Amino acid sequence: MTNLIPSFGNIAFTMLFFVIALSIIVAIHEYGHYIVGRWSGIHADVFSVGFGKVIWSGTDKRGTVWQIAALPFGGYVKFKGDSNAASVGGDENVISGRDTMLGAPLWARSATVAAGPIFNFILSFFVFMGILLFQGQPITPLTISSLPGFPVSIEQQLEPGDRILRVEGVALNYPDGFLAAVSDVPSQPSVEYEIERNGERMLVRGPQPQPAYVQSITPRSAADDADLRIGDVIVSLNGIAVYQFGDLITIVNETRAQPIELVVWRDSETFTTTLTPRLMAIPQADGSMKDEPKLGIGNGGLFFEPATTDVGIGESMKLAIQQVWFIIKQSLNGLKQMIIGNINTCNLSGPVGIAETSGSMASQGTLAFISFIAVLSTAVGLLNLFPIPILDGGHLCFHAYEALTGKMPSDGALRILMAIGLALIGTLMLFAIGNDLLFCP
Repeated sequence: MTNLIPSFGNIAFTMLFFVIALSIIVAIHEYGHYIVGRWSGIHADVFSVGFGKVIWSGTDKRGTVWQIAALPFGGYVKFKGDSNAASVGGDENVISGRDTMLGAPLWARSATVAAGPIFNFILSFFVFMGILLFQGQPITPLTISSLPGFPVSIEQQLEPGDRILRVEGVALNYPDGFLAAVSDVPSQPSVEYEIERNGERMLVRGPQPQPAYVQSITPRSAADDADLRIGDVIVSLNGIAVYQFGDLITIVNETRAQPIELVVWRDSETFTTTLTPRLMAIPQADGSMKDEPKLGIGNGGLFFEPATTDVGIGESMKLAIQQVWFIIKQSLNGLKQMIIGNINTCNLSGPVGIAETSGSMASQGTLAFISFIAVLSTAVGLLNLFPIPILDGGHLCFHAYEALTGKMPSDGALRILMAIGLALIGTLMLFAIGNDLLFCP
């Protein structure tokens, strides 16, 4: 995929893609509130993407004002009868009729509030599903569609169209048996492949099935800061030749937080750079997380582009749901691990970190940026469900209280709870910004 921005460090383009990502997510979130409110009989006075000075506005046939405001860091729907954009309290000048937020039945208000986060999850679901439908899945046996360049020191006899049957005598079953197969491959510049080419079986030499090949860059990592790029091949670390991606992991784990000198091959040339691994939260087999030193270089398991086949609608839906659920589980687990001290709080990013991530993902290609939007949308939906006053989850707690007691919390209690919620969110935001700028740059 073509890079969307010329470089990671371009602040203007980084901010542009941050605003694009955030605006899409906010617009979908607020549209969820709006459309379910409308279906539930609650009238919306204003639908706004952004805050502050209005740049553009228009009124639809239902009397709702649609607007774009100057500060693109959020949005809101102001329903009829609301005294503010947070839908807390009522306007005494408006009768609390059935078409107002305060006058609507409890089920309608609850559905309207819950719809924002749910629409974030729905956005993520459709993005992941669309990517699966677009990319397809590798056919079996693995068939090479295209090959990247490799240093001349690595013997390369594979060709596009080859069907890979075995590597070093072990069946290369993808995805189920892939890791088991590559774990037994000796660490050396090239290995033996049994392939089928034009109907004929033969043995050829080729790169490691999981070489030290950069397939992705983790945003805000050591590799990101050093401007490593997708397609780079790591030749050596601290003078030690690396052939497998596992070699790289072993050396980084041994050096921990000490600087490492990398020799990198790119476009038929080599260069040297020095990186210092950073601690990243890595899921463990027992479900916990642990901070481990990482350069931020990703390797997905295939060094070539595989030929693919279409994924059915049903399969893509199932996998998309699994992906959304995986992000939710990992996010909650990561928060838990930070609270109990298993991983450090640098794993919590604020707006600056998210903006940098937006730029980094955009630089890795269109699909990477779209995938990032899906991941961020799930995170935003989950955050809004936290039971904190001012967030949607807090409103749902108020509605649960009303369902149990038959009455809403008093205006005084609501004001106090909203002030507490605002203070909590403000404190969390300041802490996250401190992480971005001071403690975990």
